[in-house]
Amino acid sequence: MKKKIVSLLTAVTMTIGAVGCGASAEADNTSSEASVESSEVYEDSAGTEESAGENEDDNAVEETVDEENVDEESTSAEFPITIQHGLGETVIESKPENVVAIAWGNPDVPLALGVVPVGISEANFGPRDENGLLAWTAQAFEDLGAVPNVFADTDGWDYEAIADCAPDVILAAYSGISQEEYDRLSEIAPVVAYPEIAWTTTWQEETINDATALGLEAEGKALVEETETLIAEKLAEYPDLEGKKVAFFWLSEDDLGTFYIYTNNDPRAAFLGDLGFVTPDSVNGLITDPTQFSITVSAENADVLNDVDIIITYGTETLVDAIQADGRFANIPAVQNGAFVLLDSNDVLAAASTPTVLSIPYCIDDYLKALNDAAEKIQ
Repeated sequence: MKKKIVSLLTAVTMTIGAVGCGASAEADNTSSEASVESSEVYEDSAGTEESAGENEDDNAVEETVDEENVDEESTSAEFPITIQHGLGETVIESKPENVVAIAWGNPDVPLALGVVPVGISEANFGPRDENGLLAWTAQAFEDLGAVPNVFADTDGWDYEAIADCAPDVILAAYSGISQEEYDRLSEIAPVVAYPEIAWTTTWQEETINDATALGLEAEGKALVEETETLIAEKLAEYPDLEGKKVAFFWLSEDDLGTFYIYTNNDPRAAFLGDLGFVTPDSVNGLITDPTQFSITVSAENADVLNDVDIIITYGTETLVDAIQADGRFANIPAVQNGAFVLLDSNDVLAAASTPTVLSIPYCIDDYLKALNDAAEKIQ
């Protein structure tokens, strides 16, 4: 039976969505050339919900935080709270009651803390339920006994629907909102934007920044610590993965002439570091701008990637066949050994590869197994 993902602290009060809140909204989730590439990837992304569910008893974060990790004062943060971010400074005058969470993953943070948002963005890729939610987000609503109010926000923010929710705060710590969008959303409620650069927020930053806006910074930090402990426990089952050189690619089977590699500014690549993997020196050597979300590589230069042990990418076995048949990739160890982790659009791992505090416990067993299966092919 699925182990419930619920509040970390019984002291956290569950906030129920307001009656009459608008039921639809639209969100622009692309903000740069790199994020456009990312959206193309998401259309091809993948995972099997069935396989993710097989080990759910082991995948859920513990329901409560050890009392030693959170003191009694942690649930009563002092307001006003000021949050610095990439688009300015947000002041939250009092503890929010109506919470709206937009863009990727932000809804998972309040849910993990036992707070039910009055409105959230639908998931924009991966296998979604009838409400447009990924499995772990839907499960959190079910565990909290709440019905989600989901914005259909893949084509631009529906400001009216967001305003109808009468939010006290809008969570968007992982997002690509522009300055113009931020300014307009701020007319509705205080907005928590990304810390520095659009679409580069790690799951840890997303959790802590969004939690801070709710007056639950200590709980957010405890949740991050507990999730990192879970990761360490799971990694202990796969000691051979440590130190493997892994890169997250985006390739098109129809045109292999140019492909992309995500840098550690992208949460997908950054998460690999959390799992004990190493960014190949060859990939680091191709980065010319430290703020880059991804790097563009010509297949003619693929031979420099001679230290990539494992490739994670979106696609199927036909993509692997095409890459291995293309001599320009022959110098890459992962290609030589067939050491690929393939993410298909029907598999939750495609969505979970961009991690959230809820997706990690839900899918980590399957992700580590897939990575280990690839590592076993290394010669």
